[in-house]
Amino acid sequence: MSSSIRTQRREAVAEVRIARPERLNALDPDSVRALRAALQDVAHTPSIRAVILTGEGKAFSAGGDVHSMGEHLGDGSLARLFHELTGELELTIREILGMPKPVLAALPGVAAGGGLSLALACDWRIACPETVLVPAFGRLGAVPDGGLTYFLAHFVGIGLTQELLFSSSRVPADWARELGLVHEIVDTDKLESRAWEKAAELAVGPTRAYAATKRLLVSACGASLESQLALERRYAVEAAQGPEVPEGVRSFIQKRAPRFPPP
Repeated sequence: MSSSIRTQRREAVAEVRIARPERLNALDPDSVRALRAALQDVAHTPSIRAVILTGEGKAFSAGGDVHSMGEHLGDGSLARLFHELTGELELTIREILGMPKPVLAALPGVAAGGGLSLALACDWRIACPETVLVPAFGRLGAVPDGGLTYFLAHFVGIGLTQELLFSSSRVPADWARELGLVHEIVDTDKLESRAWEKAAELAVGPTRAYAATKRLLVSACGASLESQLALERRYAVEAAQGPEVPEGVRSFIQKRAPRFPPP
């Protein structure tokens, strides 16, 4: 198992933890591949009946690793990185959606960009007062990926999704609960124990029925998830080939406001 992903188990519950706290658990292709491998492992372990997905330290995941993106600015490989990263994220989202057991997200802090996509793909989300959901893509001039346009549009509707994506709005825990984007808010010091408690409750439930219910919920939202994921990936890569994503990455690294060029 990669050092960027840690797993532990208590009876019928497994926890998969993104462990890059120095980067707020930001994601690069290697860490996403390792995450998917860990999820596949628990998916194929029959005695595990529920899964917790969380992040080390004070974040769930800040999304794509912008500093890693910056390393690809000079050699023209940024679009190739986006192709790889969005592809790995797509496969990981599918792994969560297709997991034949409930997946619970424990959110100790920010869930941004692709990290937000991971959280929304889960079946139950527990927040704490420090939790904040951030679409984030507009700040980089990037296109949402990981099914985010699909999840947000079905959770909160097209109008609010437009507001969140075009303004890169930050959604604090209380608002996220009102919108149904998280299911519970608990005190920070109780987040971990509550996640294990809830996962244990799910682990003793009807696993096969849960698996079927997950498939039905995706189906109920329409049969377009496959095409939506592919379309997001295409546009994400195209955006990385243009001027806006490189400018967004530079401005982030240089800690200044982005200066996106006119179309």
